[in-house]
Amino acid sequence: MASKDQRRRQLARQKYARQQQRRTENVRRSKHRNVVVAGVVAVALAAGLTAYASTALTGGRDSADDAAPAPSATADPCARPAKGTPSKKTWPKEPAMALDTSASYTAELATTCGRITFTMDADKAPHTVNSFAFLADQGYFDHSRCHRLVDTGIYVLQCGDPKGTGQGTPGYTIPDENLKAPRIKGNVYPAGTIAMANRYNGKDPKTRNTGGSQFFLVYQDSQLPPNYTPFGRITGGMDVLKKIAEAGSHPDPATGNTAPNATVVINKAAIRKT
Repeated sequence: MASKDQRRRQLARQKYARQQQRRTENVRRSKHRNVVVAGVVAVALAAGLTAYASTALTGGRDSADDAAPAPSATADPCARPAKGTPSKKTWPKEPAMALDTSASYTAELATTCGRITFTMDADKAPHTVNSFAFLADQGYFDHSRCHRLVDTGIYVLQCGDPKGTGQGTPGYTIPDENLKAPRIKGNVYPAGTIAMANRYNGKDPKTRNTGGSQFFLVYQDSQLPPNYTPFGRITGGMDVLKKIAEAGSHPDPATGNTAPNATVVINKAAIRKT
């Protein structure tokens, strides 16, 4: 028969194991629910912008967030950001169409972690590509931090918010496009896809067509409902995304996001027409 001291130690070990399991599960749920669209609901509501993910976004912090693990001790694989400050520009309405839908457009993101390039589908997502090109030409993305990395359930890096909180917008919204793209099969956004984040809640049609400036880069096949405009394909820099993903993420109680441990900043975004 175990002594009282042995029994006490056994109970303590079991309690500790349960606590660790709860913390791990809370972190996993936090990563999953904060997917794709950013924001803390209370702040978003105050701004009149209810934020949603592929499932309802609850935002805020879990009861176990105080005990959540700190950022990984893995060395930051990225360089220091270039000198400059994020944009504070906004516009009252979507920019006028200035796109040549018969032309090919390539985007290049010069980031602190390396260069990422992708082609854009001007003919299939003209509003999205026109807006993205406009914002890039305005320097809107320059010096902005990629504020979210999701590495559980789905696998995306989210960027495009100069505020770095997931609540920033350019002041206007754009329509959803290309949601029936052949490459989005079985509700899977394949690795290499570039798509727009939005505030669609999966139920209310009024929350459709709410894309803005935030976009996400898929670095591994990810199961998502076809609610997010796919507008490009990565042609270079998948190794950069893998490096960022391997550095891991951590909960950010201030925003409700899971932020990358790597310092991912877009130093410069440029568009080339060919």
